[in-house]
Amino acid sequence: MLVYIVRRLVAAVLLLFVVTAITFLIFFGVPKLGGATPEDLASRYVGKTASEQQIHVTAERLGFTDPLYVQYGRFIKGIFVGADYDTGVNKDHCPAPCLGYSFIKRNPVLPDLLDRLPVTLSLASGAAVLWLLGGVATGVVSALKRGSFFDRTAMGVALAGVSLPIFFTGLLSLSIFSYALGWTPPGGTNPVEQDNPLDWASALILPWITLALLYAAQYARLTRAGMLETMEEDFIRTARAKGLRERTVVVKHGLRSALTPILTIFGLDLGLLLGGAILTETTYSLPGIGQYAVLAITNQDLPKVLGVTLIGAVFIILANLIVDLLYAVIDPRVRKA
Repeated sequence: MLVYIVRRLVAAVLLLFVVTAITFLIFFGVPKLGGATPEDLASRYVGKTASEQQIHVTAERLGFTDPLYVQYGRFIKGIFVGADYDTGVNKDHCPAPCLGYSFIKRNPVLPDLLDRLPVTLSLASGAAVLWLLGGVATGVVSALKRGSFFDRTAMGVALAGVSLPIFFTGLLSLSIFSYALGWTPPGGTNPVEQDNPLDWASALILPWITLALLYAAQYARLTRAGMLETMEEDFIRTARAKGLRERTVVVKHGLRSALTPILTIFGLDLGLLLGGAILTETTYSLPGIGQYAVLAITNQDLPKVLGVTLIGAVFIILANLIVDLLYAVIDPRVRKA
């Protein structure tokens, strides 16, 4: 197991380097292939009245005139030892790990991401608990009561949850529960600033439910399909023949075997959300990484977009690594293999 973990960690580091190279090439290499000059890249960081000479000096100062491999090497070096950036007024130091420097705001990207990370963590973790418990429980009951009124109703609600976009359900829930009934705070509240845990939860309850409704629907359908297939296996009949209680047969044998695909998509979904729940954070005006990414794209601040992409890649790689390790805990066949 230790060798397997080390091998997976090495593969994760290599994969992260591949992601950084591809992402850097997309943001800084593709524009050049499309005909953009270093001056075109630098023009967004100067005033509208800047002369061509000023734009050219800015391009040289920011390193846009260097070959692409030199720029990428400088970026990788900044991750390990930090980097210095000449803004024209003074030189700013971006400490390691430096994921980029915003030439518009004139500050490193990583501190901004770390400031917004608690909001995204709060949103993703709370919603994950709701959709995992609700979706799996609904799927199990639907499978055990196949064809019943509960089964048909639950799958109908699940289909609606998958079909309705988040910005629709989010705005609808805000209109009803925040503005009409006044049960929850309106959007724009920073939950991390709340000292009372109840205030923190009330600021996130609508985003949690909105996000969980979408994912719980997928998990309910997947769990139902997995349970229907698993409960027909020979080892289930053997467990029942031994006289085990039905709850033990369902939970310990049936559900445990059906959890493998659910665990796979759970790791991917959680990793993606930790990289920024863009629609949910934008709908509820939550100052998380998703909203930060939207503002960076709107302002065409490429270093910020690059930093968000790398943070998302780190979370997805870590989530996949944890999922691979949990396979051995859930499925004994993986441990024996």
